[in-house]
Amino acid sequence: MVGFNDSRVDDVQLITFPKNHQVKGNITAINSGLEIPFSVKRVYYLYDIPGGESRGGHAHKALRQLIVAGSGSFDLVLDDGVQTKTIRLSQPYEGVLIPPGIWRELTSFSSGAICLVLASEVFQEEDYLRNYEDFQSRKHSNTPNR
Repeated sequence: MVGFNDSRVDDVQLITFPKNHQVKGNITAINSGLEIPFSVKRVYYLYDIPGGESRGGHAHKALRQLIVAGSGSFDLVLDDGVQTKTIRLSQPYEGVLIPPGIWRELTSFSSGAICLVLASEVFQEEDYLRNYEDFQSRKHSNTPNR
């Protein structure tokens, strides 16, 4: 498993999940420990985001996440302290797996977009780095993962 100081945007994975197409609609299943390499301990979703607003703007020290566009689309801007990458999410059968130590911001939400997040841990404020300068400092130091 990639740790905080070792994680790079290249470690972020875009995963395409099986889509079970049926006449009455599609279904995609995501199972803890199978399609994603962690047990899901928290699920939350963002919605009704006003035009021009962004969400996220933080990194995690230990938490891993899978982010999915449940509806609509948005950009996921990823930063490892050296390089950045933007991924456009617009398919409900695709998700982005993010290791700890990656700064992320969600931008460019379409009208009606829903961002679904499956997290490896319950909410713990001490796991968050909400200041980019603090993130940069920690990323470029030898500070242990926690």
